[in-house]
Amino acid sequence: MLEVSADAGKALCRLDEIPDGGARAVDIDSSTGGFSLILLRRGDQVFAYHNECPHAGRRLDWAPGKFLIKDGTVICAAHGATFDIPTGAVLGGPCRNGLAPVPLRVAGGVVVLP
Repeated sequence: MLEVSADAGKALCRLDEIPDGGARAVDIDSSTGGFSLILLRRGDQVFAYHNECPHAGRRLDWAPGKFLIKDGTVICAAHGATFDIPTGAVLGGPCRNGLAPVPLRVAGGVVVLP
C-alpha cells in the first residue's frame, strides 16, 4: 500500500511500477463511475492521459493494461491513431484531437494526482 498524506494528493502507483519506456493503466474511482488513465514513463517523467481514443471513445489498450508503444508514440489498437507521448498530440490516423491530459507529479518515487 502506498503511503501518501492527504495534502500530497492521491497516490496512483510507484514510479518503478511503470516500465521505463512503457505504460500502465490505472483506474480512478469517482461518483460517476470512474475512468481509466494511461501512465507513460520516460525516465523520471510520467505523462498521464485519459485512457480513451478521441476518435471512437474506446480504450487505447489492446488488452487490459497492454499498450502499443513505438518510437515515442502510443498507438490506439482499434484504428491506429498515433499520439505523441510527451504532448498527447495526434500525429496520424483518424483522430482530429489529441489525448486528454491529466496533471500529476512524481514525489518521492510515487506518482500522485494533485
